[in-house]
Amino acid sequence: MDWGTLVAAVGGGFIAITGTVLADHLRHRHEADRGLNERRRAVYIEFISAAEGCHSRLRQIAQGPGAAGGAGEDAGEGGDLDAVTRAALTEAKIYEVRERLFIDASSAVAGAGQVMFERLRALRKAVATGATQTSPAFHAAYHPYIGSVWGYRVAVRKELDGQSLSPEEFGWSSWDGRDRCPLCSGEPQGGG
Repeated sequence: MDWGTLVAAVGGGFIAITGTVLADHLRHRHEADRGLNERRRAVYIEFISAAEGCHSRLRQIAQGPGAAGGAGEDAGEGGDLDAVTRAALTEAKIYEVRERLFIDASSAVAGAGQVMFERLRALRKAVATGATQTSPAFHAAYHPYIGSVWGYRVAVRKELDGQSLSPEEFGWSSWDGRDRCPLCSGEPQGGG
């Protein structure tokens, strides 16, 4: 028996099996990474959509009594703005989506999402205390929230696409919108 042929055959078989196992491992890892990226993208969009639904509802409530769907109609005679504004968060399902965000998100996006959530809750508290869209109290909570929304978008974009955004690309000086807000910049407001 020629030992060289046997050693070569065993060595070649070992290399072939090792290569196959490694290729299979890399393929499964790639599929798992792709699945995680798809889950992340879905939850990132779901989180900002839930926040926007809640934000829109809070703005509607902040239009004040008598506005279509405003606080006066929803809160009834007792005017329980706290309950109505809390319901806006619950109905938007922001709490559930936030938990999924914490499970699948990168730490940068989860952190930006948590800041956005905290600022949304601060906006809710302002509206719950009676702040209307034209009040300084509303704007003191609204602009930090808008800034945090853009901070979240920037974090998501950087993670998913490797690209960033800046306010200057939109012709703005900041993300929070104070420079474009007639109430905060002191510009006269139109009749709309």
